[in-house]
Amino acid sequence: MQRPFASLCLRATVESVTRQPYYTHMGYTASANQEVALRARLARIEGQVRGVRRMVEEDRYCIDILTQTQAIKSALKRVEAEILKDHAAHCVAHAIKSGDAKDQTRKFSELVELFSRYGA
Repeated sequence: MQRPFASLCLRATVESVTRQPYYTHMGYTASANQEVALRARLARIEGQVRGVRRMVEEDRYCIDILTQTQAIKSALKRVEAEILKDHAAHCVAHAIKSGDAKDQTRKFSELVELFSRYGA
């Protein structure tokens, strides 16, 4: 089974929150601040989802619930954009710099599959 898209670029162990780069499992560097910002954004989204659940449980007005779900979708799109930007800056750029035709083809195929799957 293939790993989730985000884990390819952002998964790493960060001992402390510093400005020093860390290395992902694929060997690419990324700023610890980038991961901290992404985690904070995801925590806010998680809170929004819990809020929508409460709204449904409380039988709140449908339009209010839909407004919140739209906000969640918008926030997730921003997370996706950040992860894609990081993927391009690290994983794809590394494949291009490496000169490894197989790796370049694999990274390009991943992007084509991603965009075709989600209609982006």
